[in-house]
Amino acid sequence: MRLSELLLPVCPESVRSTAAARGVMPDPEIASIHYRSDEVRPGGLFVAIRGSARDGHDFIDQALARGAVAVVAEKEVDARDAVTVRVADARNALALLSAVFYGAPSARLVLVGVTGTNGKTTTAALVEHILVKAGKQVGVIGTGNFRYVGRRFKNPLTTPESADLQHILRDMATAGVTHVVMEVSSHALAQQRVAGCAFDVAIFTNLTQDHLDFHGDMETYWECKKRLFTGTRSVGVREKHMVSVINCNDARGRGLFDTLPVPGRMGAGFAEACDIYPKGVTSSPDGLAGTIVTPAGPIPFCSPLAGTYNLENILCAAGAGVVLGVEGAAIQEGIETFAGVPGRLEKVADRMGRFVFVDYAHTPDALQNVLSALRKISAGRLFCVFGCGGDRDRAKRPKMGGIAATIADRVVVTSDNPRSEDPEAIIADIVKGMTGLAERVADVAGLAGKSSNGRYLVEPDRRLAIRAAVSAAAPGDTILIAGKGEENYQIFRDRTIDFDDRQEAAAALQARGNSGNDQMPAMSAGQCG
Repeated sequence: MRLSELLLPVCPESVRSTAAARGVMPDPEIASIHYRSDEVRPGGLFVAIRGSARDGHDFIDQALARGAVAVVAEKEVDARDAVTVRVADARNALALLSAVFYGAPSARLVLVGVTGTNGKTTTAALVEHILVKAGKQVGVIGTGNFRYVGRRFKNPLTTPESADLQHILRDMATAGVTHVVMEVSSHALAQQRVAGCAFDVAIFTNLTQDHLDFHGDMETYWECKKRLFTGTRSVGVREKHMVSVINCNDARGRGLFDTLPVPGRMGAGFAEACDIYPKGVTSSPDGLAGTIVTPAGPIPFCSPLAGTYNLENILCAAGAGVVLGVEGAAIQEGIETFAGVPGRLEKVADRMGRFVFVDYAHTPDALQNVLSALRKISAGRLFCVFGCGGDRDRAKRPKMGGIAATIADRVVVTSDNPRSEDPEAIIADIVKGMTGLAERVADVAGLAGKSSNGRYLVEPDRRLAIRAAVSAAAPGDTILIAGKGEENYQIFRDRTIDFDDRQEAAAALQARGNSGNDQMPAMSAGQCG
């Protein structure tokens, strides 16, 4: 494809080449698109984007040395005989160029985007299950991996960089995928990774505190999230009438819903004024059961997922199904056969009457939601083992400490992924929010280790923290191990080690003489009663 064709949607500020001085403006054939200079191949186009740690403009010479025939940058570049294109926003240009280069794949796909602080992965997986039950060929792009037609690939970013994303979408379309469900992170929206994508459905789950280390404040964070609903520039698509499915239980969601055009919005929430709402829902250790009222008719359901927050996820996923014309029976089957995402309120087996759950909750709202859900179904005491990630939003640490100590009966504060920070300094931030709270959290009898005023246990070693909680729990008690979910590693300043909360919990249970080294089998819909 010629450079001039790629530039059609970009509106460059200038296009230069030293060859132009000889009366010739080259229009090179572009063989590939790159944003990493060390991956440039001969005949490639290099786009210099600015990252948090490195600036692509500093690597233009390396890209040229590797054979780049054109460079897109935000400043004038002396690139010898290569064509240089100056643009106002290189990230936006990368996204639009990539969409054109890969044939505007979103035009050939039904694309569902899911954004929000919490619930993206579960909601995306629910939509995936619903579409599969409707007979669609489904691809998923999200936390940890992207997958389609029986293949699964590691995904280091929730939403890939735009050039990689367009490549993935092209490969999915070529492989026969008809529908793609994609988690869209706030980082991706801020960095315009989904520019060039045409969405059919956009889902908003919620907005709570997270990523302030990147965005700076909640208003900036919110403005990024809204971009998915207020318009991302697509390429190669005449027009898609996107419908937004909004969780109206969330205050920001309600405000967003009110600003959207009526034909292009669907509200999901617990109020009967919503387009999608639940009726007669019951909650138990076995999950949720009830009826979803939709514009297409009522849908009875029985889900092994627990908690009010998962009911919100179910409503949003059902709303997407309705928008896409999926029959109620397929929506019901998709919900009922979905046992949950690994590491999201995942149960670890214990045959002695203790219940151990592993969950990814790493924000104040997520921790409050999962603890509240377990509080309602726990017959005995509720334990919480958690920490906070290093090099991330520090302001949420004391809030999470306060939430854990207020809702749980026993709290063990430990390390998450400390990264470059001192683990004990992170713990100190958490503990600031735990002082002066309810006396009912004061009794930590049976928990071995370092405690402060008897209100909580501090154990920086996550393995020992899990063992301490399991050792102290009695039959009927419930333990939540929060923050890492299905992660199988732990990151320190100088090393990354193998670490899986589920395996550690199973080992701790087994050490007490139980045969608890297997994870709880997935619950089928028939077990919901």
